[in-house]
Amino acid sequence: MSQDGGHGRYVGRSVAGGRYQLRDLLGEGGMASVHLAYDSVLDRQVAIKTLHTDLGREQAFRERFRREAQSVAKLTHTNIVSVFDTGEDTQLEGGSGAPTPYIVMEYVEGRPLGSVLDQDVAQYGAMPVDKALKITADVLAALEISHEMGLVHRDIKPGNVMMTKRGVVKVMDFGIARAMQSGVTSMTQTGMVVGTPQYLSPEQALGRGVDARSDLYSVGIMLFQLVTGRLPFEADSPLAIAYAHVQETPVAASSVNRSLPPAVDALIARALKKNPNERFVSAESMRDECLRVAQSVQAVPPSIVPGVQTSSGAGVGSAVFPPVDHSAQAPQGNVQTPYQPGPYGPSTPAPTPAPNPAHAPTPSYGYPQQGGYPTPHQTAAYSPQQGLTTPPPYTMSPQSAGASGGGGKSNMPVIVGSIVVALLAIGGLITALSMGGGDDDKKTDAANSARASASEEAAGENHKGPDTTKKIDTTECTEPDESYNDADKIKVPNFKFKNIDSVKACFQAAGWQYEAKTVDENAYGEGTVMTQIPEAETDVDPKSMPKIQLYVSTGDPA
Repeated sequence: MSQDGGHGRYVGRSVAGGRYQLRDLLGEGGMASVHLAYDSVLDRQVAIKTLHTDLGREQAFRERFRREAQSVAKLTHTNIVSVFDTGEDTQLEGGSGAPTPYIVMEYVEGRPLGSVLDQDVAQYGAMPVDKALKITADVLAALEISHEMGLVHRDIKPGNVMMTKRGVVKVMDFGIARAMQSGVTSMTQTGMVVGTPQYLSPEQALGRGVDARSDLYSVGIMLFQLVTGRLPFEADSPLAIAYAHVQETPVAASSVNRSLPPAVDALIARALKKNPNERFVSAESMRDECLRVAQSVQAVPPSIVPGVQTSSGAGVGSAVFPPVDHSAQAPQGNVQTPYQPGPYGPSTPAPTPAPNPAHAPTPSYGYPQQGGYPTPHQTAAYSPQQGLTTPPPYTMSPQSAGASGGGGKSNMPVIVGSIVVALLAIGGLITALSMGGGDDDKKTDAANSARASASEEAAGENHKGPDTTKKIDTTECTEPDESYNDADKIKVPNFKFKNIDSVKACFQAAGWQYEAKTVDENAYGEGTVMTQIPEAETDVDPKSMPKIQLYVSTGDPA
């Protein structure tokens, strides 16, 4: 958002029946405007975010937005901007009756983190590493609370982090991106891209499902920016930036800021892993690592290396639009033919991989037509399937013309002798198998048992046990929320990230039926419900309650 501090279209008006009087415009973006307002009932200053009218025209989105605001209002933490109230107002558009959703939030007297970073960049070249790690740890403390409630931020960036005059970190805009991504809104106009391309995780860029680890990737991008003064992926278009998130490996932060210790490089590299299973398992674990590294680093000023190039995602141009072979002859006549780059397509220049003495190609995470960077070392949490390697082509040396002519010796005795030896060997093998078959079977069984035990032991080392503290109250099933659209229907409760034992108790209390299926993952732990069908908030008829499918974690790595 731009920090105009100027006039806004709603300045001088009020919402909620005159309770909140809008004053200065604090910022404005593609989705909403933020005003400084006065709460006449509680005699205090607040910040009010008013969504643009075109967003408020869809009833489904307004309802989703209201529920998300209610969820965010339950987040209580020092590092989270509090939400006081939410609602809709029809008087902001000059009495036209168009509903305008709004959120009443805590007013933070301070500056966005981006403004603090700009000041440090102008003075030092980047933010001092000890200060950056402390700010990052506070952001992760806020995310830890939201993730425990199953709320993923989806848009972590310096613009959504405030710094008070006393240096307290405040994370804001929880839930708004989730409301935009819920699929209930059909808007596609320019400027309505959810999230910021520079901070998107690879799974967001690919349109896949997100979880808490997506926020940790965005935090890693932000930490890289704080300690280097620049982003790890910079390009001229959002498409190129998204490509870089998926395919390219960022440079080490210490190659930009020479004062950074290896521990900071390792922390950022783990947060920016392309595969979510290789990142930190939770905001709590990443925060602990930030604090541990912060205690070990020395407070030294940044030492920025000029001219270091970060990843630009330039390969996306050749990946999407293959280069034209200008040397090929143009088709004769007036026949219009489609562009054909060749039988196998043109070769696309790939980023230069790390030196490989064996010169063996390694699988890469991202676009298949790109060479990419080598996939990180395999772990039990992430072990890609081994494909069949292509054997070298079979070549036969042609015989010389003279070899088939007369004068050479016949090789028939050699062939006959070879056949006799082969027959004798086969007969001996059959006799040995018939005499000692029982012992071989025992040896085979023992070998199979050893391999099975080794596999179980390997899985057990990375197994995460159940978290029985994540419970759901039985009243969520016995007294479910009523549907907003049909008074005779109810809403399916949210069972995600809850322990299966408490979910079963909830089902039994309500007399509902369920079907449990297992899914391998070791981020949330054994017995955690990862997905449900129908999804939460789905309207169902309690008189003909459907069987709910639950996908429960095994606690083993995927």
